[in-house]
Amino acid sequence: MTDAADPRDRYDFASDNTAGLFPEALETFVAANEGFVPSYGEDGWTAAATGSIRDLFEAECDVYFVFNGTAANALALATLCQSYHSVICHRAAHVETDECGAPELFSHGAKLLLGEGEGGRLDPASVERLATARADLHYPKPRAVTITQSTELGTVYAPDQVAAVGDVCRRLGLRLHVDGARLANALVSARTREAGASAADLTWRAGVDVLSLGGTKAGMGLGEAVVFFDRALGEEFAWRCKQAGQLASKMRFVSAPWSRVLADGSWLRHAAHANAMAQRLADGLAAIDGVELVHPTEANEVFVSLDERARQALRAGRWVAYDFVGGGTRLVCSWATTEAAVDQLVADVRTGPGG
Repeated sequence: MTDAADPRDRYDFASDNTAGLFPEALETFVAANEGFVPSYGEDGWTAAATGSIRDLFEAECDVYFVFNGTAANALALATLCQSYHSVICHRAAHVETDECGAPELFSHGAKLLLGEGEGGRLDPASVERLATARADLHYPKPRAVTITQSTELGTVYAPDQVAAVGDVCRRLGLRLHVDGARLANALVSARTREAGASAADLTWRAGVDVLSLGGTKAGMGLGEAVVFFDRALGEEFAWRCKQAGQLASKMRFVSAPWSRVLADGSWLRHAAHANAMAQRLADGLAAIDGVELVHPTEANEVFVSLDERARQALRAGRWVAYDFVGGGTRLVCSWATTEAAVDQLVADVRTGPGG
């Protein structure tokens, strides 16, 4: 809602990318700076991080670390596809709306086919329609499906919803990828807790073949993990990472925080805090005239429709927010969001411009 950065602007809710590193990640990053260790992921920090991820998912998966989410998604999908294939995703998916064609670039042309589904969740029936629409040589052959967890609209796939997509994929011979930039928030969401689901239940047990596991938005400095539950799919992924400029020579600085934040539970603990702050924000805003929730608040994002008075109030308070895909103004909570900041934003919108 603002075109130029201003030191007076408040970026607390602009994105979970605007927060710094949470303490446990920062401490481990600094600890990894000690001494000399092997390069290119042959170090003990990376081995420990890989072990922590395997423990989280209760699986002997293969793990690769890359610098950012775009690379994780694009390289994972490129591994699943040839250039003449297609990938089915929700029309609001991040790979479609916010990655500048990276999946198409790294797959050398595989096409994204856009599906539908309520609340940003891809409907299994939509997957089947797109996958079976045609079988001739003039149609890019469907080969993979990707879903976003939590979704671009702030909603969460329950385990049975992931499994429903996974079932269609298995029946039609498609591979299933998950963009898990905010998987931590999904794992601690009310929908997941009510189902008694684990990380394994939301992924490989539900038919997921490969996962882009997000650390940056959760509060780590940089680096995502690409996790292959079907290990055969990732046999040559190391070469793909190297060619794409995603193999860090000082890999320990990408991988080290993972070794601690999964083992001590801080990754999920901070995500739970972000979700709780989002619910507090949603409840506060929903009680104000001129403000309406656009989507259910199921993770750490809040989508609201604002009348002109509320918009002006947000601007007057210098709160930076974005009008977003699917409609509505998006406000995002992070590990660093405070109750005081939530309450101040709500008060500013309630009072209106000019106080």
